Amino acid sequence: MPGMYERLRQELIVGGGEPSQQPDAGSKGTAALSGLVILGLLVWLGFANPWTLLFVVGLLVSVFLHEIGHFATARFTGMKVTQFFMGFGPRLWSRTRGELEYGVRALPLGAFVRIVGMNALDEVEPGDEARAYRNKSFPRQLLVITAGSLMHFVLALGLFAGVYSTAGRFAETGRVEVGAVPAPGSPAESIGLRDGDVVVSVAGVRVESREALINEITSQQPGDRVEVTYERAGATVSKEVTLAGNPADANVAFLGIATSSMDYVKQPVVSSVGWAARDAVSSVGNSVKGVVTALNPLNSIRALQNPNENLDTRPTTVVGASQIGGQLGESEGLKGVLLLLASVNVFVGVFNLFPLLPFDGGHAAIAAYERLRSRNGRRYRADVNKMIPVTTVVLGLLGFLLFVGLYLDITNPL
Repeated sequence: MPGMYERLRQELIVGGGEPSQQPDAGSKGTAALSGLVILGLLVWLGFANPWTLLFVVGLLVSVFLHEIGHFATARFTGMKVTQFFMGFGPRLWSRTRGELEYGVRALPLGAFVRIVGMNALDEVEPGDEARAYRNKSFPRQLLVITAGSLMHFVLALGLFAGVYSTAGRFAETGRVEVGAVPAPGSPAESIGLRDGDVVVSVAGVRVESREALINEITSQQPGDRVEVTYERAGATVSKEVTLAGNPADANVAFLGIATSSMDYVKQPVVSSVGWAARDAVSSVGNSVKGVVTALNPLNSIRALQNPNENLDTRPTTVVGASQIGGQLGESEGLKGVLLLLASVNVFVGVFNLFPLLPFDGGHAAIAAYERLRSRNGRRYRADVNKMIPVTTVVLGLLGFLLFVGLYLDITNPL
């Protein structure tokens, strides 16, 4: 038990990995084998679905940039950084340059930067006290600890704006296009409407959205005779047709076509930045709701009992997200993958600010609490030992959600 306690304290409360150790021949062999397995999985994924591989690489870049945020701001504010690792668990590879050890670990479940003196539990050499996180001002602490999430938000903004200015933003086009063959025996079929036609007006009223088309049709009565104007191959055609009754409700007028007025519309650079900011803020709101949903264990229990009960509330993992990324890539190409990555970055940024350890938000909450409790130039130090039981519960919940999400992603893909 003492060993487990010390590991929890060092890895999650203090904020870093165990001290460096010179690997022996056996551990070098294990590291090499683990590295080959990971490389093999990535190669297999590339052949199975290149879009999924692209999404996974995008996630790894996002994780790296998250830690770069912590690393760069810690160095900028005069803190001492001793470790920068991608992954957790046993070392696969590492190098030491000056006071910094950097490298890769076996489990690609995240990354970490080790900053000395994260709290009162962290033992610091006397000569390093001035460079310890706990001895820096509250604004500097807050900047460093939130820098990871800020990087996610900046990356999301860049991805949104980049896609909007090059491939376009999914929005109303002002054109109502027929998207499928009209229903057999429908009024639309009787006047020869077909896939690809653009409906211009109904009963003399111009329609520029699917909603406007539906409203205009349903404002009529079954049996009414109206003029439908549409475009085909650059030519404008007008034909009269008698509206039928909707199969679901005979009292509602029915034309019998499926249409869409949405598509990717390329935006000017300035407008794309504005839309990116607007959509990022909207994504933050949705992500807050998503975090509450994700952390509710009752949703996971219900999903285990009935995997198809509600796909919006069931937990998922990087496996499920990667599956969706692969599907979006196949249907929408690069823009679909990048927009999903942008949304995932917003969610991860919000999730990471949850105000409990081991999240960055937990460290931010401790820094804020210490600042509020400090008086007359005397700095208050929170007793982080009291947080270990709560942190253990949080870790147990995260482990449960990870297990359930992984099980569902494999047995019942989204």
